[in-house]
Amino acid sequence: MRHSTKSRGNGGRISLALVLSYVFDWVILIAAAAVGALLSLITPNKRPFALTNPEISFPYVHKEKISTAVLAICGLVAPAAVILAITIFLIPGPTVPKSTPKVLIWRRKLWEWHTGWLGLALALAASYLITQGKKTLFGKPRPDLLSRCQPDLANSSQYIVGGFSNAQEGFNLFSAANCRNLDKSILDDGFRSFPSGHSSFSAAGLIYLSLFIASKLGITIPSLALNSYSQNVFRLSAFPSRVEERVPEVNATPENAHSPSEDTFQPSGHNDAIIAARNQAAAPPVYLLVFAVIPWFASIYISSTRFTDFRHHGFDILFGYFIGTVSAIFAFRYYHLPISQGAGWSWGPRSKDRSFWAGVGVGNYVGYKESTKLIGETPMGDVELENGRQARLVSSNVGIGSSQGAV
Repeated sequence: MRHSTKSRGNGGRISLALVLSYVFDWVILIAAAAVGALLSLITPNKRPFALTNPEISFPYVHKEKISTAVLAICGLVAPAAVILAITIFLIPGPTVPKSTPKVLIWRRKLWEWHTGWLGLALALAASYLITQGKKTLFGKPRPDLLSRCQPDLANSSQYIVGGFSNAQEGFNLFSAANCRNLDKSILDDGFRSFPSGHSSFSAAGLIYLSLFIASKLGITIPSLALNSYSQNVFRLSAFPSRVEERVPEVNATPENAHSPSEDTFQPSGHNDAIIAARNQAAAPPVYLLVFAVIPWFASIYISSTRFTDFRHHGFDILFGYFIGTVSAIFAFRYYHLPISQGAGWSWGPRSKDRSFWAGVGVGNYVGYKESTKLIGETPMGDVELENGRQARLVSSNVGIGSSQGAV
């Protein structure tokens, strides 16, 4: 199927509706990130804490191993730069005929670049918005909260909000009003432990980059094609093309029917039609796998530093990483074909007629409005329906761009 960045069935002209629909996508993603930034500025809920809790008694580390600026470079800037470089130097690949016009090649490069960045933006915006919303909502104390708080021990009894009367000291909970630290930003940040923002942001950006690299380099776990499971049974033998078929003798009598000497074994010869299952796929080179896993390993390191810097509890890091991982996988599949089946391509653009809306019963954002009326407007007899004409008309609902606008 060929996709067009220009209007489908519109004479190759640029579709303003299609362009505006993707501009609107970017506006929504930027707005989502902006909402996440606003949530990070709101004073979070401050969960009561115990002064004798060793889990929040770690020292406050002023110099983090991975600062917020470095996180932005690793999770956003670096993946965006790598995606741009890959689309420039590796797209469209060796399958393009030499006679292909350069304008089509650059059009495909621009589209892959656009979808690559759009998927990255979706992953980061989603994880950032979810993470900042949860941080503000839960207000969980960080492991270094008491070091930030500097509690007023002399008058701490005035700030008891939990426990019960005449309880031992370790069973009482205190409010954040007991803190004497006048730096509001440091104190508020002490109640943003769950989930880890470094973990979610690094996982979203760098795992998405790993998936993008794996897709473009064809790095996937080898597997058999679905139709191969029903092929010749000899494909699982050691040498399928030279398998010997047992052929019983036609004129065998009851006396010699079971005699091995009377049966003949005829070699099939070299049958290239039978492809061994083991030859239908192969593991990619390990050095290419290294390129794909480096971003993933980098996200693990960034997340781990939040534990050694006493910024997050273990569960906070794991849950933040889970948010980022889900966001990355969803965003990648939202704009790209499956790695094992898509040959490294992203999905093509929406159709002009379905730039903003497809409607119930359509099920696809590629096609024409006119094509949805073919079944109702075209008279068909019972024989035509039984022969599958209706199915063919429905399948034609997927639009195919002209060769001039193919990307």
